[in-house]
Amino acid sequence: MVASPNENSSRLSHDIEKHADSTSSAAPDAEISSSTSAIDASEKSKPLWLRILAKGGVEEGSIAPVPLAERKDTHVYHLFTMWFSGLLCLLPIVTGMVGTLSYGLSLRDASLVIIFFTLITTIPVAYMGTLGPKTGLRQMIQARYAFGLFAITVILLLNAASVAGFTVIAAIVGGQCLSAVSNSNLSWDVGIAITLVISLVLSFTGYKMLHFYEKWSWIPILISIIITVGCGGSKLKLQAETAPPEGQTILSFGCLVAGFVIPFAGIVSDFAVYITPDAPRRKTFGYVYVGMVVPSILLLVLGAAIGGAVPNVPSWSAAYEVNSVGGVLAEMLTPAKGFGKFIVVLLALSVVGNISLSMYSISLNIQMLFPWLLKVPRAVFTVITTAIIIPVSMKAANSFFNSLENFLGVISYWSAAFVAIMMVEFLVFRKGDYASYDPANWNNRKKLPSGIAALGAGLCSFALVIPSMAQIWYTGPIALKTGDIGFEFAFIISGILYVPFRMLEIKIQGRL
Repeated sequence: MVASPNENSSRLSHDIEKHADSTSSAAPDAEISSSTSAIDASEKSKPLWLRILAKGGVEEGSIAPVPLAERKDTHVYHLFTMWFSGLLCLLPIVTGMVGTLSYGLSLRDASLVIIFFTLITTIPVAYMGTLGPKTGLRQMIQARYAFGLFAITVILLLNAASVAGFTVIAAIVGGQCLSAVSNSNLSWDVGIAITLVISLVLSFTGYKMLHFYEKWSWIPILISIIITVGCGGSKLKLQAETAPPEGQTILSFGCLVAGFVIPFAGIVSDFAVYITPDAPRRKTFGYVYVGMVVPSILLLVLGAAIGGAVPNVPSWSAAYEVNSVGGVLAEMLTPAKGFGKFIVVLLALSVVGNISLSMYSISLNIQMLFPWLLKVPRAVFTVITTAIIIPVSMKAANSFFNSLENFLGVISYWSAAFVAIMMVEFLVFRKGDYASYDPANWNNRKKLPSGIAALGAGLCSFALVIPSMAQIWYTGPIALKTGDIGFEFAFIISGILYVPFRMLEIKIQGRL
């Protein structure tokens, strides 16, 4: 029987208080364990520049469980503004354009696919977000309670690559807009670098500043989007003629939409760990769900409308050839003249909120990948991440839409398997009990599962995922007849296989 939220919160609070000073001693393997107490003990030995940054509001916290005493944020609605602002940007617009420009769907068909798949695939993402306030554990630390201390490395690499991919796409679109507003006097590469450096400043500061920024940044962005539609909306009705859609195309585009939504399951709790565990579970779920669904559907559909009109509007088509998505948006705003260019700049900067969230989570992933780097401040990794992503974004910009299609399709597969395994672990084996995620065990390989069951279930599901894939570079025999149903198989098969695999693992190890 599933424990009530109040019972779970009470038990969890007791567990955290009980183990607050014993995180280090719970981990017997000194080469792997890194304790919160050891980090606190070295506070006075930190360099002056780091102490100055901390006093200036830069978050010092890393991947260790957030102590109950620090989880005091009662503003649960911050989860709504966080995701609403983070997704109210150009990223969903360019993703929606793929449905009409690349897949050849009509605006009506693309919109129906977008609405259906977004509403469905956001449910498990928002549900996983409820564990953040209740456990105080970052998303990939929660995953250790299914994948163990070593097998989680595979998931960390996939998650970091996925989040970095979103960052690359967002940075490219921002760079295209800045190039378009300068009449191509500013190259894409320079625009990309500017966008990422601005995002670096925000992600560098950490959790509190991110929440503060996202609380208000949606206002000018929403106004800018409305102005853009107002200026160029009359031409959105000039949709290109399309053939009746085939089932394969519908499912393949649905997989791409799923690839846009589901990967957020790998980072959603990262931005909820300071919220009080007393926050109602339904409220937490609702804020995350609505905050993701509303901007995603509206802007994905807007992108589909823009993509469908590009072939029939000569000026948009010409601008698209020069500056891709940024060029089209700049052309839509030409009636506003100089003010329109200002709006394009705001649209370019709309991706800053999204990129900063991604870079924040990547920095946490790096610390999890390399435990001996725990003493290195998280903020340092945001600088390293930016330095790596800038040249990668410049390279990917050369084949933008092909990169986008390949990326979103592929990441939906592993993300679906990950979500299924995590939900089965929580609902079936932990019976919905948040307190079963003992914070003292987060870094203790002898208290965590081996991870063989979780990794095995995910890998075995790919026996059906691979023949069900439909990508530019490969189409499996099943997908030839059905379209891309890889993420559906990944979710269903991995979830089913995990039950007997995990039961056997528990029996062998003698613990949950």
